[in-house]
Amino acid sequence: MLEVNGLVKRFGGFTAVDNVSFKVEQGEILGLIGPNGSGKSTIFNMLSGFFPPTAGSIRLQGQELAGVPPHAIIHQGIGRTFQIPRPFHRLSIFENVALAGFYGQNRPTRAKAFASAERALTLVGLPLDRAAMVDGLGAAGLKKLELAKALATEPKLLLADESLGGLDEHEMDQAADMLNKIRNELGVTIIWVEHIMGVLMRIVDRVMVLDHGEKIAEGLPSAITGDPRVVEVYLGSDATAVQAMAAARG
Repeated sequence: MLEVNGLVKRFGGFTAVDNVSFKVEQGEILGLIGPNGSGKSTIFNMLSGFFPPTAGSIRLQGQELAGVPPHAIIHQGIGRTFQIPRPFHRLSIFENVALAGFYGQNRPTRAKAFASAERALTLVGLPLDRAAMVDGLGAAGLKKLELAKALATEPKLLLADESLGGLDEHEMDQAADMLNKIRNELGVTIIWVEHIMGVLMRIVDRVMVLDHGEKIAEGLPSAITGDPRVVEVYLGSDATAVQAMAAARG
């Protein structure tokens, strides 16, 4: 579905992403992990059009997207969430999601955007009451709102950026299960950037690991957590617990 070849991003003399290539199959959940500063967010920003690549190719179902602006990429079927939710607080929950539908869908009608908003809110478990305001949401609710906004654009590929940040253990499990539900019920392919390894390893099909802008490993969760370089640069003291979770995942 998605094929990335030789992706490079330089900021002046600094190379944030260095010759990264990978594929994502239809219906797959790929976990994208690595230490802070490893290039994860930069890759998301290139995939979603916020940064043009310095070099390389991004093809979604055969369509070249490298250098295409965000509004055109979202119309091609790539939606994303953000680490820090920034909703419009003067709009209701429903209006925030419907607005995403208007922006993200190609030539939407009012009825279509509203219908997409209702489907997205139902799926993530947020109220359909059009008077319910954003200020009533806690951390978990805001993460659900981010997902609902992305889903209202009707994506083929969802870029989920740290969907577990700020949540307690129970909320993390719920959010992870929600991503799995989105894949299973909507057929949406997902790339998931996350630092909470134990939860991520329970859900993803494959994992790709970055370090200093380079891809250092890629494979099944059980293989990745047994890779000595991954343990050294990323898993550290959490390796044993993460390895156990990955082994249970298979």
